[in-house]
Amino acid sequence: MRALFFGTPDIAVPALDALCTLAEVVGVVCQPDRPAGRGLELKAPPVKLRALELGLHVLQPTKLRTEEFAAVMREKHAEFALVIAYGRILPLAILKAPTKGCFNLHASLLPKLRGAAPIQWAVSRGESVTGIALMQMDEGCDTGPVFCARSLGIGENETAGELSVRLAELAAEVVRQDLPRALSGELRAQPQDETETTLAPLLTKEDGLIDWSGSAASVHDRARGMSPWPGAHSLLAGKRFKVLKLRIAARHGREGQPGEVLSTDDASARIACGDGAVWLMRGQLEGKKPLDAEQLFAGRTLCIGGRFDGPNKA
Repeated sequence: MRALFFGTPDIAVPALDALCTLAEVVGVVCQPDRPAGRGLELKAPPVKLRALELGLHVLQPTKLRTEEFAAVMREKHAEFALVIAYGRILPLAILKAPTKGCFNLHASLLPKLRGAAPIQWAVSRGESVTGIALMQMDEGCDTGPVFCARSLGIGENETAGELSVRLAELAAEVVRQDLPRALSGELRAQPQDETETTLAPLLTKEDGLIDWSGSAASVHDRARGMSPWPGAHSLLAGKRFKVLKLRIAARHGREGQPGEVLSTDDASARIACGDGAVWLMRGQLEGKKPLDAEQLFAGRTLCIGGRFDGPNKA
């Protein structure tokens, strides 16, 4: 079968590899190269790099809603397209270009966590299970009927970045085992239950701001859900402080004010939350390099009685 592939970041690469074992991939569509790093040099997305290694034809359109691009897609004479983390909503003309339509691998158990950032929000909201859903695409945002969904547990201290790696491998498994059954008609797509819908909107830098007035669990979940981007952060003495690693602390009776540095055990700093406390194990003050808690105390970045500011004071 002739197939198109739409994807951009690292999570899509294993699915591309898996698709190449099942079909003739006649085109790979990904986002344009973007400036990155201090020098703002153009950087190719991971899917493009892998596609070029495989000798595949890469397309990086800046606009999708043009007749020219739709014509290019039709001229590929693909039977289906596979989409995972491409980063844009496909217009109807593109959805109709392959004879069997477009199939999407979405990183949640639909209809939960529809949207651009399902992995980050699953972790940030303290979910214990997520997964990969294979769906037939329509013009909505993750609203099409679902062929199947495979579940994956989320580790207690797992970050969004770590979870993405495991979900990428699960997506490849879905491609190898479930996509052929969907294409053959063995799997029938079922409409989503709209009453169960939750959303996972696009992330902004502000989503990483820690609210210390929440529970220790919510602070911990937000920090690991925002890792690696946009990164959990707070304000310390008026400067931005990146919260790189936290753990939930055991209860020790009454804690201090939210964001207050309560104590240290050399390896970490105990920080009060609205309910309970967390251990800060690693962080980075604006303009400085990442340091462990012991180093942050030694350099007097942290001190007992110091206080991180939450959203109301930022």
